Formats: sequence, C-alpha cells, structure tokens
Amino acid sequence: MADGNEKAIACNIGFIGAGNMAWAIGEGLVKTGAVSSTQIIVSAPTDNNLGRWRQLGSKTSFENDEALNDAIRTLPPNEVHSKVFVSILAGVKVDGVHSKVNAVVPKSRVVRVVPNTPVAVGAGASIYCRGPTATTEDLNLVKKIFSCGGICEEVPENLMDSAGALCGCGPAFIYIMIEALADGAVKMGVPRAMATKFAAQTVKGASMMVLETGKHPGLLKDEVCSPGGTTITGVHAMERLGVRSALMDAIEAAAKRSIELGNKY
Repeated sequence: MADGNEKAIACNIGFIGAGNMAWAIGEGLVKTGAVSSTQIIVSAPTDNNLGRWRQLGSKTSFENDEALNDAIRTLPPNEVHSKVFVSILAGVKVDGVHSKVNAVVPKSRVVRVVPNTPVAVGAGASIYCRGPTATTEDLNLVKKIFSCGGICEEVPENLMDSAGALCGCGPAFIYIMIEALADGAVKMGVPRAMATKFAAQTVKGASMMVLETGKHPGLLKDEVCSPGGTTITGVHAMERLGVRSALMDAIEAAAKRSIELGNKY
C-alpha cells in the first residue's frame, strides 16, 4: 500500500464467508491499494473457496471467531467491544442483523450493504443503509471501503430491496444481454472472440454515454436510430419480442425475492 494513497484503509477487514461476492470486494480493495492483502482474513466452513485468498496473500481460517478477532486487532483498546459489522445478506433487514449480532457481540453496530461483483474491477455500484446505532464514522468507513470499487451511495432501507435488485442482480442480466448480442453477431458470421469483445465494449460505451452526457437513455437511443435504418429496425424487433418488459420483470422478480428472503430471517 503506497504512502499517501487517499484510498488507504488502516483497519483490518474480516470476511465471514469466502464466496464470490466476498472475493470481488477483497480483490477490488487489494487491486486499488486500499488495503494490503495481509490486512484481510477470511473464514469459511470448508477449504473450497479459501485457496485463492491464500494465493492473494490473505490469512484464512475455518473459524469465524478467528476472522473476527483478527479483524479487530487494529481497534483502540476502548473500542474492542464496539465493532462494525457489514451485512450483505440478501433481503435481511438491518434491525434483524443488529439484534442477532448484539446477542453475541454486545455494543456492535451494523451497516447493511448491497454490493455487486464489478467492485472487483473498480466498476461496482453499491448501496448501503445504517443500522440503529451506526455512527457517521461507521458510514464514512463503509462508503470509503466500497467506493474503492466504484460508486457507493446511502439509500433508505425501504429502497434496499428494489435498488438492490438493480445493483446487485443487474450485472447478471447485463451478462445475458452481452452474451445474446454476441450470439447474434456469431449467427451473422462474426468470430466468437471478436463478437464477445465488441458486445462488451458496446455495452460499456453505451453506459459511459448515459453517465457522462447526462442525457436520458431514450434520447441517446433516438440519436442512433436513423429513419428507416438498421438500428430502428432492430429496436422494433426488440420491442416486438418484449425485451424491455423482460428486463423490467427481472428487476421486479428479484426485488420480490429479496423481500421474501428477508421475511424468512
């Protein structure tokens, strides 16, 4: 971690669970120089996902307590019993996590976060909401951690399921779109590798146009559609087949599933 790095995070970070989302967060933090790999400890019940963490240079354990204790070594003595837990459990309300965590670790604070896997490459979109006792300093730390991997914004908890479906699940929907665009190009004779590369870059470029111009996506679409041209013909095919409705339904279904999962907790 280079001196003077504005993204540098001094505390240790413990991950309880070593799956793909934890890996995306941890890898992103190390890539950006926000933490060194030795500041991270990860626990999981089996060794299935721990090997890549050890290759990264992080400590691993089969015991959650070890990850927790190692993560708090950098806290001042008067704060040893006052820890910040970040929950990325799908759909689970922050008050519920707060109650269960404090039954085991008193005086802990909780922040609920919905990140997404593009944090691994610095292009993530994360949202968070505060727990009942979370402090401004806690929120600033969480925002700093997840901003290392892209954008990170606070939202009211009543939007976490719906906005979380967009941010957290959205990448999978976009991957399907990229694959489908590439498949269409392959069908028309474009080599697979070339088709995938161009499809991904086209989606990236379109996203940057929305973010950097501030124009409505519909207006940007219209700017590509010449009267009687190839693009408007393709847009007509998409509308006829319900692509727009399918994407809207996907967000709605994911949000409803998030609510269902939260109700089971």
